[in-house]
Amino acid sequence: MDLHLNEATATEEERAAVDEVLGQPEDRWEGGERTHATGHFARGGSDDREMRHMLIPVLHAIQSHVGWISPGALNYVSLRLTVPPAEAYGVASFYSMFALEETPRTIAHVCDDIACKTRGADDIIAGLENDYGPEGEPSSGGSVTWKRSPCLGLCEKAPAVLFQMAGEGRRDFTLAPVTGDQLRSAVEGNGQERPTGSTPQSGSPGLRLIRRVGVVNPEDLDDYRAHGGYEALRRALLIGPDLVIREVTDSKLMGRGGAAFPTGVKWNAVAHAAVRPHYVVCNADESEPGTFKDRVIMEEDPFSVIEALSLAGFATGSEKGFIYIRGEYSEAHRRLAHAVEQARDRGFLGRSVMGHEGFDFDIEIRRGAGAYICGEETALFNSIEGFRGEPRNKPPFPVAEGLFKKPTSINNVETLINTLDIVREGGPAVAALGTEGSTGTKLFCLSGCVEQPGLYEVPFGTTLRELLDLGGGVRDGGEIQAILLGGAAGSFIAGDQIDVPLTFEGTRAIGASLGSGVVLVFDQGVDMREIVLRIARFFRDESCGQCVPCRVGTVRQEEALHRMARDGQASDADLALLSELELVMKDASICGLGQTAANAIRSAVTKLDVFGGAR
Repeated sequence: MDLHLNEATATEEERAAVDEVLGQPEDRWEGGERTHATGHFARGGSDDREMRHMLIPVLHAIQSHVGWISPGALNYVSLRLTVPPAEAYGVASFYSMFALEETPRTIAHVCDDIACKTRGADDIIAGLENDYGPEGEPSSGGSVTWKRSPCLGLCEKAPAVLFQMAGEGRRDFTLAPVTGDQLRSAVEGNGQERPTGSTPQSGSPGLRLIRRVGVVNPEDLDDYRAHGGYEALRRALLIGPDLVIREVTDSKLMGRGGAAFPTGVKWNAVAHAAVRPHYVVCNADESEPGTFKDRVIMEEDPFSVIEALSLAGFATGSEKGFIYIRGEYSEAHRRLAHAVEQARDRGFLGRSVMGHEGFDFDIEIRRGAGAYICGEETALFNSIEGFRGEPRNKPPFPVAEGLFKKPTSINNVETLINTLDIVREGGPAVAALGTEGSTGTKLFCLSGCVEQPGLYEVPFGTTLRELLDLGGGVRDGGEIQAILLGGAAGSFIAGDQIDVPLTFEGTRAIGASLGSGVVLVFDQGVDMREIVLRIARFFRDESCGQCVPCRVGTVRQEEALHRMARDGQASDADLALLSELELVMKDASICGLGQTAANAIRSAVTKLDVFGGAR
């Protein structure tokens, strides 16, 4: 492949960042020094193109070392990976955590999404604008800037800030909950992460999925094993992959990421696919506003994720697993990387896992870079492969043609860790919990205007009222104005619907869904118009732009809502337009983002009459 580069050259710092990931270049064809062989043969071809999947890790290295990705750095990356510069630029410009213009090496990403809005985010941002100027403007001598951010997945600790740090020995960190004074101190270089609890139920009897959270040292493999760790994988190795899949199928485990697809069916399809190799992927790109359950598991019980993905790999006949983790989850990334390293050192990953001849399995962690769309499974595959995170058309489905065009099973964190107890106890035993159509227990992300925000585990069939009671009810004894179920892609319900059973079938009966397990409460003091407008802006910003119905529809939807807010009521014309936009996006969008972008909007406008004038 001929690469047409511009004249920009990489600095020594940029080259060092790239070489740290890829190793030293062998010759000039890779951007190194000219050797005797350089003029006699050309390197490249399929072998070099197979390194394309390293593009995003390399871009991360440059960003974290230098603070931005210069044209010269992109040229050097293109040479090393045999990627056309236009494509490298297209990938780098797709992800919000990569900067293509020189920017300060410290960036404070201040969440202004819906959960943080209920906890004072707007006041914090107003203080920043007063003290440091407009969003994106360098301050403190040009070394720091701040930006508004979509949900950071820290909703139980709202309001939240992520500090993205660049330079030798610096690492990203979060502050949550944060006050204006604490944020100003951190901007001046005096901030540090302060761990706080996220699971009010920690240590309570009857917990299953989060029983180790707050109890076990998340960085100690022996402590994990002392509390039942690796018992499930050990039993799986004894009974074999077919019986593992039978147990998962008998448990009636449905996917916990929102789609609720039967996990056993997915695993069975990959296990029996003739094409090799097979892959298993953990979708940890948890970006749905209001969702934080997977982050808590990865931070506080990371070995369970490693064991569960290994179990999935054994059941599906895979030798390689990937964990694709959200770029903003810096602490979860560190905990998982440490867990993978320990597991590998102790024989729980690698060749002959746990001494079982014939089961070779390893895990690679890939970090996202700020793109909600990469939570969609095929967009996630494209991202791992080094492309823009744009969804693929289906069929073919991932079980036939997924990661690297091979059969792939992809599950989110909560779904995977459910399989551990299923294999330990047996599928029928787990199926006996919950209800007939929704078996087992479920993690719920309770946040907003409640006394005790946090991650809660309850059996399916528990009512919403009972969950709210666990969280101490509405803060300060207030009255419920609305509840968002399932995240921004879910639906609003009114305060008189809180006796709904939290099951797939129960929420479906009232025109809502469990989605990713979000339960976000709004009291009477919240301006619901601002909340709805923020949801509309979120979908406009996060649309990948690949398909017209979503790219244009999310913009027109937001415009109509702003007109309603300006006029003080919803006109018949705008109500009709919103209805048409919803129909077009749902029917014609490539993926779930466009198909669900109007759900919360419609419920707010028609059920809650947020803008007035609804028919």
